[in-house]
Amino acid sequence: MKKILVPTDFSKNAEHALQIAAAIANKTKTKLEILHTNTAMAYAAPLPEYSAADQFDMTDYYTMAAEQLYGIKKELSAQYPELEIETRVEEGFLYSSIRRTASEDDADLIVMGTKGASGATEFFVGSNTEKVIRTSTCPVLSVPELSDVIFEPKTVVLPTTLKADQTKAFKAIAEWQQFFPLEVKILYLNNPAGLDDDKEIGQFADQIAKETGLKNYNLFASSNTFNEEAAIIEFAREENADLIVMGTHQRRGLSHLLFGSLTEDTVNHSPIPVLSVPLT
Repeated sequence: MKKILVPTDFSKNAEHALQIAAAIANKTKTKLEILHTNTAMAYAAPLPEYSAADQFDMTDYYTMAAEQLYGIKKELSAQYPELEIETRVEEGFLYSSIRRTASEDDADLIVMGTKGASGATEFFVGSNTEKVIRTSTCPVLSVPELSDVIFEPKTVVLPTTLKADQTKAFKAIAEWQQFFPLEVKILYLNNPAGLDDDKEIGQFADQIAKETGLKNYNLFASSNTFNEEAAIIEFAREENADLIVMGTHQRRGLSHLLFGSLTEDTVNHSPIPVLSVPLT
């Protein structure tokens, strides 16, 4: 990795995610970019009889944002003296600003705090984190509000279909194993690849692991699991996992409405961080 992007709205939740992003950046010797987006301008309807400058004088707002970012950078520099930190302020909708900045600045990872979403909000709108996961070209680490602020992952759960496109998720963990001593629990649910028996399932897992350089892993297979999201979260709890890693096909539009996304559902309800890896 060369750059980690972390958005902040200066909330406690964002501060939590920022601490984790900084710890990862320091561990991996990666640049850290802190992004603040002024979303007020995106929702400000222009009025023809008044100029935008008269209606929306943002001088005080941007002064505040600059001071906040300076303070954050100063604190992190004291904590991690060798960490290279950049700051950036944008205007617009949050998820589109994050996506644009990640693309323009070649981010390799986005770290976001999330409070999740449920009920009608989850079905019709979803969280900003979901929208970023759905459109990002790089992995997204979603950090739940109440998760441990100390990020030293040792056990990771990898739910997988064992299909060919899953190599990206396997490879992502293999890259993290260069910096973190990760024990990987590969979780295969409901036999989506239509494999004949446990032996063949194991052979497929071994093949993908060999191709991607994944080490220190064990395979767990289960069939007839009705609620896969709940099964993943419960398995992670039983294994005392620190992290869940999932590949996502980033369904959008009608496909997303009809079929949803197991990765996004897991992100919304997981009590531990979830790393979403784009498979497309």
